[in-house]
Amino acid sequence: MAFSGALTLTDLNDFITPSQACIKPVTQVNSKGPEKDPGAAATAIQLDRSGAYYEVTQDGKDVAPAPASMKKLEQAQINLNDCLACSSEVYKIPIISISPQTLASFAAATAASASTLSSPQHPTPRQILRRIRRFCIESLGFSLVFDTTFARHLALQEHVAEFTERLDREKLERDVTNDSVDESRRGLPMLASACPGWICYAEKAHSEMLPLISRTKSPQQVMGTLIKNWMGARWGKGPSEIYHVTVMPCYDKKLEASRKDFYNDMYSTRDVDCVITTGELERLMKENSWDITQPVPGELDNDLPTTSFGAFDPFYNAPYSANHASMVDIPAIHFPELLTHPGSSSGSYLHAIIAHLQATSDVPLTLNVEAVRGTDYEEYILTKNTGEPGNGKVVVFKGAKCYGFRNLQNVVRRVGRERGLHTGSGAAGKLSGRAGAGVARRIAGRKVVAVDKEKKERRYDYVEVMACPGGCVNGGGQLKPVINAPSLPTTDSEGYKRNWEESGVAVAPIVKSFASIDVAQDARWGSKEWTKKVEEQYWREPFTDVSGQLADGLALRIYEDMCGHGDEIVREETRRRFFRTEYRAVESEDAGLAVVW
Repeated sequence: MAFSGALTLTDLNDFITPSQACIKPVTQVNSKGPEKDPGAAATAIQLDRSGAYYEVTQDGKDVAPAPASMKKLEQAQINLNDCLACSSEVYKIPIISISPQTLASFAAATAASASTLSSPQHPTPRQILRRIRRFCIESLGFSLVFDTTFARHLALQEHVAEFTERLDREKLERDVTNDSVDESRRGLPMLASACPGWICYAEKAHSEMLPLISRTKSPQQVMGTLIKNWMGARWGKGPSEIYHVTVMPCYDKKLEASRKDFYNDMYSTRDVDCVITTGELERLMKENSWDITQPVPGELDNDLPTTSFGAFDPFYNAPYSANHASMVDIPAIHFPELLTHPGSSSGSYLHAIIAHLQATSDVPLTLNVEAVRGTDYEEYILTKNTGEPGNGKVVVFKGAKCYGFRNLQNVVRRVGRERGLHTGSGAAGKLSGRAGAGVARRIAGRKVVAVDKEKKERRYDYVEVMACPGGCVNGGGQLKPVINAPSLPTTDSEGYKRNWEESGVAVAPIVKSFASIDVAQDARWGSKEWTKKVEEQYWREPFTDVSGQLADGLALRIYEDMCGHGDEIVREETRRRFFRTEYRAVESEDAGLAVVW
């Protein structure tokens, strides 16, 4: 039986050849190229790898026929005559603010390097501040140099005021509603907000915690408010006419300064224009051959200029404070230096609240400290003696100090459990609807013993949160631990002279961090031994009540200048606008079902 010719296979293989109808003839079309604008320039400027400028034609060909004859373009320069001939104002008042943790880091590094020479002279943070001030004015051209402890003083006052507001509001809600208010809507426990790493983490992963985070600005941003607004008004300068730099122990402070909440739309400027770390300041000193181990005139002076009313005088004419290297003629303004607040080296926020509660209590309060997990996670409990038999002590306040992300996550889970919040990742954190009811039923179904224990245990009222283990003195931007330079033998085991670097032997990097001697810096970060040394240097400046009283007088003066206009409501709104901020949840742009693998 013969098959039809139409069904006969002429080639048996697995490759299916396309038919002629599927093949599009290939044609070559000469592209005309983009039409050139008659008014466009015929040449352009091109950069080579070394950063040199050369003029090229628009089609990429060099104007010169040969590379040897190419003419290198000179960089444009603007001199003083050009600026004076311009109608716009170019100069800004340069001001720099230095954190006390930075000063402690320099003091510890200087002490460690000096110990190799058996030198008993270890400069204090106050001496380090005076030396850095001289460097910033002489070598970098800054007009004024401050430390941020006075701004921290204002931040602590605002922090305590905000905690008192939340505490009073919660007591009022308890009295009115007979303790039936939803726990997730209350403002306690209040969580510290000075750590930008913690704020970034909360906004991205735990937005359910945002209502509990303090709205008070950090000392860095309070300092920006003082310099750009209060000082600027005193000088008759707008915020955009001042350039404010801060030196911080943490890289995340750069992110904090760049938040849109701290941007002035009217003047197109930020409260803090630039943030550098402690290590970056040290590199600037190296580049300018500045030796911080050498004393400077007046570094031991500790005068406290006061007015006739006993308050700190910010307008006294101290020598070598302003107008030294600045082209802008401004009167000097000063803040009290290195105000020490007892408590922690990360701001003393928890201890400021405890001190306030003890000072305003009608009965004496006893403070007990319990370590939960080392020194990075401690609980602080205030109790009062009721005099009743069997129940003589009543807890009136319970706070915690929580440093490091591991402890931070434990605290977040605990606070969420106490307040009935879902602490999952993402912005949808609050319990609501049937999901919230289901979790509530599971919590209610626990063992009676566990429930009774939870009822007896008081919940947190405040938590001082820092992302870095050890707190701010162990920030990622601090100086690395200083170790003694390794002394390698000049000969090997067989008695031959050896150059160990040329032989490829690993040697710890020798750096001239402090110009008088050679020291080596350890590449590790987070050394507990080194953090302890920096902590010791931080507390070398003694606490004095006189400085606190002087600072309080100046603080009242600043509050009156900035917020003393209008009625009580207007004053309160102005104060919140200057010294408080807001937070918002950051939604993830990646949806799980929309991911293309």
